[in-house]
Amino acid sequence: MTPHRHDFDPAATGALHGLRVLDLSRLVAGNVLTKVLADHGAEVVKLEPPEGDTLRAWRIKGVSTTWKTLSRNKLSVCLALRDPRAIEVVKRLVRDASMLVESFRPGVLEAMGLAPEVLLAINPRLVIVRISGWGQDGPYRHKPGFGTLVEGYAGFAAVNGFADREPVLPPMYMADGYAGLYGAATAMIALRHAEATGQGQVIDLTLFDPIHVMMEPQHANWQLTRELKPRTGSRSTNAVPRNAYQTKDGGWVCLSASTQGMTEKLLRSIGRTELIDDPRFRTNADRVRHGEELDAIIGAYIAERSLAEALAHFDAAGVTIGPIMDAEMLAEDPYVIEREAVIAVPDEEMPEGWLPMHGMVPRLSATPGILARPAPRLGEHNDAVLGPMLGEDEVARLREAGVLREG
Repeated sequence: MTPHRHDFDPAATGALHGLRVLDLSRLVAGNVLTKVLADHGAEVVKLEPPEGDTLRAWRIKGVSTTWKTLSRNKLSVCLALRDPRAIEVVKRLVRDASMLVESFRPGVLEAMGLAPEVLLAINPRLVIVRISGWGQDGPYRHKPGFGTLVEGYAGFAAVNGFADREPVLPPMYMADGYAGLYGAATAMIALRHAEATGQGQVIDLTLFDPIHVMMEPQHANWQLTRELKPRTGSRSTNAVPRNAYQTKDGGWVCLSASTQGMTEKLLRSIGRTELIDDPRFRTNADRVRHGEELDAIIGAYIAERSLAEALAHFDAAGVTIGPIMDAEMLAEDPYVIEREAVIAVPDEEMPEGWLPMHGMVPRLSATPGILARPAPRLGEHNDAVLGPMLGEDEVARLREAGVLREG
């Protein structure tokens, strides 16, 4: 199966039409944040340095896939931000902006002459989102803030993996993704306040806080038990059975029977009704204590069947089970295709001229989001954005002086 194909429509408008966002961020968190806004019609202007956003350098077979998927619907203006004339351009843009997003190390924005008090003096309604690893204050404000460090520090890696092996960091940008999504929601809260009161504000968004929140209630549990949560692989310390099981043909399924009724349904489906009243498995607390024994029974049953057979059997029995999918499987999956979790958009760098990427998330019935334009080339919109504000002659002078660049 192939993803449904969608063309870009430069005339498309969304629910956030008229909202201008200046995006000085780099890497993932800021780009996730502004992608959410751009997908719903905000005019997101990426203010990039001559080397471009770091995501442009993340290439697979020469194609900047991360940039293309996280920066659709955005505009690019390329400025030599070390030049005072470029900073003056940013200040001019701030006058008509609703939001500014940045992800420099704390103190850098101030050193550039763009401290929040300067920006708010220019535009009192401005919402300023400051993304950093550890926050604008506190003892770690000057430490590097990559998501990997945060995923370790927030407690995630300590509980991820298997008890007899090393802690496992996520193989994707988890902390950055959480921060970007939290940031988008928080920015809209601040924007609502600005619209109601005329008062802008600064959002201190760390990579640490959102993933730390998702680890709750680790602090309450520690206070109650003084025991560290062990690494249990795919098993849960709260409910059993819940695990990943391998099928006869090498496939994998994930199964969760975290309610009493579902566990009983599962045991009946594998022909082991007597285990429902077995003292080892009678209650969830019993099953947690004897999880390995129950996993062995369920695992042995599944290991005798192919992936397709196991899924069909448990689906028919109403048991909560699903396949563990990889990218190859997802590319052909009817649910993913028909729900448009993945779509394809025109892209001359891709085989057959189409780039698969995520669809609109979340789905809104009245304002479903837009596909206005592909991720921009570096400096592609210098003239379109700056021309009406500065005039053609000034844009030409800035270009000749090397302040304004195109990639």
